[in-house]
Amino acid sequence: MRFLLVFALLLVGLVVGADRVGEEIAEDQGARVLAERAGLAGAPDLEFGGFPFLTQAVSGRYEDVRVSLTGADLGQPEGTRADVSLRGVQVALSDVVSGSVQEVPVEGVDGTVTLPYALLADDLGPGTTVTRDGDGLRVQRTVEVAGVSLPLSARGTLSLDGDAVVFDVGDVSSAGVDVPPFLVEQVSDTLDLSYRIPPLPFGLQVTGVEPADDGVRLRVEAVDTVLRG
Repeated sequence: MRFLLVFALLLVGLVVGADRVGEEIAEDQGARVLAERAGLAGAPDLEFGGFPFLTQAVSGRYEDVRVSLTGADLGQPEGTRADVSLRGVQVALSDVVSGSVQEVPVEGVDGTVTLPYALLADDLGPGTTVTRDGDGLRVQRTVEVAGVSLPLSARGTLSLDGDAVVFDVGDVSSAGVDVPPFLVEQVSDTLDLSYRIPPLPFGLQVTGVEPADDGVRLRVEAVDTVLRG
């Protein structure tokens, strides 16, 4: 009985070990295939969800593939990041082994894209800082008003306007003192932010936007997309 138990444990260990080795090889190969088919600038970090992996490989269907992309992978400025899950990915094992993957059908994709605050600040010009302020943003910069340099701090909200992230200016202050209403309209144009969202991979569409500690967070999703390169 003890021999059978030890044998069973060894067998389970071998199966688990083989599954993990196969998964690591597939993650490396899968990242290259994904980069080619999705037109990425670099191979992303890729991780297969679910266990065991080998049964998914044999069936050619992967229930959850988690992908992390840097700005370099996306061909975007440093600090830009995307973290998405591809659900229902279909790739025949024979195509992977032979290197003949032509397209990758995906039932659904969802996740987030992060735009760093430094990137948004650069869009408004030198000397601008953009930070999170609760559920909104705060933009700070110095502007010229009637020949006077005026350090401004504006709080506002985020919204989507087509393919752009828009900062809607709310209250404006200078050195802690509220700016008179007649000046707010004049200076608001210098604080307006409308950042065009770059093209996204996997057929992703932006469904929402919110501030996060490390940048503006875009919620993204896609349904029934096919990656063809």
